[in-house]
This record gives sequence, C-alpha cells and structure tokens, in this order.
Amino acid sequence: MNDTVTLDHGSGGKKTLELIIGVFAGSFGMTEPFTDSAILKITGDRLAFTTDSYVVNPLFFPGGNIGKLAVCGTVNDLAVSGARPLYLSASFIIEEGFPLEKLDSIVSSMAVEAKKAGVLIVTGDTKVVEKGKCDGIFITTSGTGMVLPEREHISSGIRIQSGDKLIVNGSLGNHAIAVLGARNNLSFTTPVVSDCASLNHLIESVCNICSEIRFMRDLTRGGLAAVLNELAEMTGKGMIINESFVPVDDPVRGACEMLGFDPLYLANEGKVLIVTGAGTESEVLRILRSDPLGKESQIIGEIIPDRRKQVILNTVSGGKRIVDMPSGVQLPRIC
Repeated sequence: MNDTVTLDHGSGGKKTLELIIGVFAGSFGMTEPFTDSAILKITGDRLAFTTDSYVVNPLFFPGGNIGKLAVCGTVNDLAVSGARPLYLSASFIIEEGFPLEKLDSIVSSMAVEAKKAGVLIVTGDTKVVEKGKCDGIFITTSGTGMVLPEREHISSGIRIQSGDKLIVNGSLGNHAIAVLGARNNLSFTTPVVSDCASLNHLIESVCNICSEIRFMRDLTRGGLAAVLNELAEMTGKGMIINESFVPVDDPVRGACEMLGFDPLYLANEGKVLIVTGAGTESEVLRILRSDPLGKESQIIGEIIPDRRKQVILNTVSGGKRIVDMPSGVQLPRIC
C-alpha cells in the first residue's frame, strides 16, 4: 500500500479492497467475504445491518440529490443482501453558511424516498463545521432489515453453480454520466438522468416468486466490472458476458466514447446484478420487466467453471477480452 490515502482507494476496485484488508478488516476482526451488509443472528432472527457515507459532487444532479442518493443506496445495500429494509439512521456534517433552503430540499427528498421504499428514518445526528472545512454537506446513513432464512445465502453467493445466468435490470452508467455532466456543465443532445432509485420492491417481487436466486449486488462504485470480479473471487468460478446484450443508453455510450470511459466500470445507483439458476431466467426476466425499474432488464451472460476466476467479455466485434477489476478511480465523488 501507499504511505497515504489516494482517490484510488475510494474507487470500489483493487485499491479499495487493499485498504479494507490492509487497514480495517484486521483491526476490526472482519473476515471475507466482504458483503454489502452484515448478516447478524439475534435470538433466532437474522438481521441485516449496513452503513454508507455520501460525498457526491455536485449535491444536486439530474434525477436526484445527495439526500435521495443516501436513502436509495442504503435501502439497496439491504435489499441485495436478501433483507426487507425497515429502519434507517441519517447523520449530517454541514458546513457553516450552507443555505437552509438547500438543506430543506435535501431532507425533504430523503423523506419522500423513504416513504416510497417503505422504510422509517428513526434516528440521526447533526454536526456543523467551520466554513471551508466541509464541502457543503456530507451524509451518512445506516440501515437495518430482516432477512428471511431462505434468503440468507444471497449476499455470499455460496449456492452459485456453473450455468447460472447473469441478469441486470437496465442500462448502465447513467448515474455516473449524469453526475459528471452536472459537475462540469456538460450538455448532452439527449439529457442523461441518474438512475438513482430504491430497488427493494423490485427485488422483493423477484424473491417472492423465484426460489433460485443465487446472488444479488447493486452496481455502484466500480460498476458491473467490479461486482463480477468480486463474485469470481468469492465463488472461484469464471463468467462470460456478451457485450451486445449489456444495455447502455445511446447518450451514455456516446459520452463514454467521447470521454474515454468504459460503461462496464461506471457507477450506477439503481441497477442490480442478479444471478439465478439455469432454467429460471425467463421467469425472473418476466417479473423484472413488469416493473418500471426493470423494464430494460437483460440476460447478459452466465457462470462458467474457470479456476483462473476470469471475467470474459464477448465483444460486439467478435473478439474476447478480459474484464479486470478496476485498479483506479474513473470519477471521484460519484456517490
């Protein structure tokens, strides 16, 4: 590791994992796999517990703001762990001089999103720091939810088998490009809007009907590429994905080509990877596409036996390339 923390350590890729293993996990007694939520057993019940901090810049962007993002992100981390989200906390670090009108707008959007998701914000904390000591406002949300016994395996992927299918619920990269555009005052011919959304109702509808859901993970920092590589390490298996089946909106694809980004590595805030047993993918796709948040769902590939634990992309040009774990940060402060 470097002698100092760099922006790469916040990328959600290799450097983030190095920081977790090299600094936090050993000191706190944490063991792999590192999942989006801790699953705790308390008097026979299973409780999912997660926490996340939000430093997105700018605070307001097409499709959301830091407050909506904070609620959606924590709700989704619980939902992809097989939990039914119930309660959130919200803590605020606010810079002196921050406009109360903006604060009210952020908090109101949190209340609206929490109501949509069916969760309650029940506790929190507020700190104010001197002007120049904080970039407007930072938010930390934590959440808890109940995990049904039949869903306890979902966050760890321990039931994944070769032949299982990989599904995403829609187009990739919209959040990252929307935030980038707002940050740099970029204008797109077709507006790009963040996909920021709470996915717990969508996920619940899938889990209620299909008992062969093997794994789920929301595609935030590091994007699809990071999640697939984490999954390969967790399971000791490989993956093949087909580029032609990976949904990417034309404005996002155009921005990526112009700016040199790969949509597989871009952050999303309303997208989930679902791994389902072979033979169940059509039913899962039907359920997802019946919901507005899943209408563009696609089967993008499958799990394969591969001791090298590689993620292979079948490209649109007919070739193949390895999709590596992100090693650096494409866009800092994206969430």
